[in-house]
Amino acid sequence: MEDLEKIIAKYSFPKRDTASHVKIDDVEFYANLKLPEDYVFYLKNYFGIDQFIGVEFINLWSLEEIIETNKGYHIVEKMTGTIGIGSNGSGEFIGIEIDQFDQVKIILSPFMDLNSKYNTEIGKSFTDFLVRLDHKIEWFS
Repeated sequence: MEDLEKIIAKYSFPKRDTASHVKIDDVEFYANLKLPEDYVFYLKNYFGIDQFIGVEFINLWSLEEIIETNKGYHIVEKMTGTIGIGSNGSGEFIGIEIDQFDQVKIILSPFMDLNSKYNTEIGKSFTDFLVRLDHKIEWFS
């Protein structure tokens, strides 16, 4: 969590000062997934962001937006084991993909053709994803 907290502080993620009406359990039930611990920490303590980290722009959805946004794009229903958590502002969503062995990947995938064959791995965890961005590792180098 130390790396995650450093990045959150460095980029001034907006701190949550009130509890959300949406619960982590609601999101996990909707997606039929157990969300990774580092991502749960982020959701419980911070609001969504809309900014550059390193060389990439990201929009991370807040806890209040996740279910409705996933419903709007049909991400959870079309991509088993995947939930959208944000976007890059350019027609692709950032998601968490959890396989049958509970291995987590943070992925970038097009909104238009919801198929895992188009996924690009951009992190091995939520923290790893943010660390890579902070170190200016481009998604399509």
